[in-house]
Amino acid sequence: MRRRTILAFLVLLIGAFAFAAAGCGGDDDDEDAGGADTAATEDGEGAPDLPDVTALPSASCTDIEFEGEGEPDVLIASDLPLQGSSRTQTLQMVGAIRQVLQNNDWKAGDVNVGYQSCDDSTAQAGKWDPGKTSQNANAYAENQSVLGMIGTFNSGAAAIAIPVLNQAPGGGLAMISPANTYVCLTEGGPGCADDEPDKYYPAGTRNYVRVVAHDAYQGAALAEFMQGQGTTKLFILNDREAYGLGVATNVRSAAEHLGIEVVGFEAWDPRASNYEALMRSVGQSGADGLFLGGLIDENGAQVIRDKVSVLGPNDGDVKLYMPDGFTTQQTIDESGVENTRGAFFSVAGIPVDEFTGTAEEFITSFQETLGGEPVDPYAVYGAQAAQILVDAIAASDYSRASVIEQMFATEVEGGFLGDFSFNENGDPTLAEGAVVGFTIFRGEEELEVETVFSPQEENVDAARGN
Repeated sequence: MRRRTILAFLVLLIGAFAFAAAGCGGDDDDEDAGGADTAATEDGEGAPDLPDVTALPSASCTDIEFEGEGEPDVLIASDLPLQGSSRTQTLQMVGAIRQVLQNNDWKAGDVNVGYQSCDDSTAQAGKWDPGKTSQNANAYAENQSVLGMIGTFNSGAAAIAIPVLNQAPGGGLAMISPANTYVCLTEGGPGCADDEPDKYYPAGTRNYVRVVAHDAYQGAALAEFMQGQGTTKLFILNDREAYGLGVATNVRSAAEHLGIEVVGFEAWDPRASNYEALMRSVGQSGADGLFLGGLIDENGAQVIRDKVSVLGPNDGDVKLYMPDGFTTQQTIDESGVENTRGAFFSVAGIPVDEFTGTAEEFITSFQETLGGEPVDPYAVYGAQAAQILVDAIAASDYSRASVIEQMFATEVEGGFLGDFSFNENGDPTLAEGAVVGFTIFRGEEELEVETVFSPQEENVDAARGN
């Protein structure tokens, strides 16, 4: 009893000193803003003393969203292109993140979690913008109340954001992507620059993971499917961006391994008004298949229209194949149904109606918020990324370095994407589940499932250039 009395007196005394310091303007918290003070309540429970929550800039981000009890103690942000051709997918990803936070009562462990959805695109560009991405990344790094970022959607944007967040105060800032597939963000080898991936991690430690298989898997899956379609001579185009050139290189390596002759490997200029001359050169090469490595945002609709205009329908002499950068209803809407009919689109993951267990329950609940609209598979990946980040914060001491450590230690069991963990590079270990599957869609009025499968490991190694 005496011990409790003394403790109570000490608490009152400390509180009095704190009040006096505040009254004199004696706030020196900036010195310790890089990490959390993990001293909690007397019984070791409760939220630690954390930096005050301040909102990220309104020029890029929504107001702080929080629907729990009290006020937010920490922030997480998403960084996605909310303008342009990817908007339909990314808005669903934002909604899925909100749904996960709601399911967790807007808490992670002992702290209340606020959320801001940030846009890395511009109206002028109609897609992600390098300047906007850099500006956003610096804002996340400098805001001490931000403990993690979900994004980016585009691999080129990730190449800008990762090194900024890697050097953020407090031991770096956790970054988890639901969609980046560029191989060289996490591992080197053939097809990567000599300084990749090291240049993305100037602090010397990793702060980035992704919940999607990288493009060596997509390249292998596409090449296997092309072989099954009877393609023997393949012409490959890319949009010159990191993702587009990367996946094009992976497809080339896997296709050659499988005995498909690559008769051309060139780039299209996203600023060109038409691509008729380029398509004539494809025809002159004798190609019976054309692969477009890149994004629909990079004038992809015009490339598709000119392919059909010059080379004929996609189920004719020259089949058309596209990666996940084109796998959206927006591609059909912008290009025209008759120009995408019969084309093949790939995407990491399985169709929404094939998810089971936890993911199926989430999809059913999430679809109610969409007014009955179909759920895009990327929403499930966004949800998985959000849940991993929330769990990492809950398991941490609420410092940035600790959140990164716990994120890498994640072992997902029965998650939205199945069972998996992360390797030291930040890539998912490809156990059974949606994280290892690939879907090939066929273009009709809408994207229709053609087949679902996982590529052979030897072909994945070939796509890596091994």
